[in-house]
Amino acid sequence: MPGMSGLSIVVAGEDPGRLHAALSVAAAWAALGRPARIFLQSDAVALLRPSPHKDEELRSGAGVPTLAELLEESLALGASVTACQSGLAFAGMSAEDLPAGVETGGLVDFLAGSGADDQLMMA
Repeated sequence: MPGMSGLSIVVAGEDPGRLHAALSVAAAWAALGRPARIFLQSDAVALLRPSPHKDEELRSGAGVPTLAELLEESLALGASVTACQSGLAFAGMSAEDLPAGVETGGLVDFLAGSGADDQLMMA
């Protein structure tokens, strides 16, 4: 999308709140028609396991989307989500364990894919 700055978010650490925030921002950015990308580094990849996290029940009960719902919405809006290949191994997961639409890759490739005007955030 010429003339539109993208947003690249790196999520580091196994904190569901950080991933929730990153997915919320990426979904909003993508809804504005701007490119949004998320990279789950190292421990953060484990957050993609299908088992619910302890705060998911609280979020759902409060009417706040769960991580799985936000992930699905973000992807549907055109955001991309990449899981660190090393993080997959660290979490004892494989690419087949990832939700549909989530890709695997490395941090160098993720950063190389950023546009010159992209904003980079850490979560």
